[in-house]
Amino acid sequence: MSGLELLRAVRSNPELMHIPFIMATAESKTENIITAKQAGVTNYIIKPFNALILKSKLVATFGEF
Repeated sequence: MSGLELLRAVRSNPELMHIPFIMATAESKTENIITAKQAGVTNYIIKPFNALILKSKLVATFGEF
């Protein structure tokens, strides 16, 4: 199962659809990002990434911690 397939499965399940979903992928093509956004991804991280990028995505998703 790909990450996009997992995202679609999570978003189609009423018990799971509210869970934030951060996708980490090496795919940086604009059309892949748009497809993930349309499928309901909460945030998107392109590999490789560092701790600061990860923290910024987590803060954007969950708020300051």
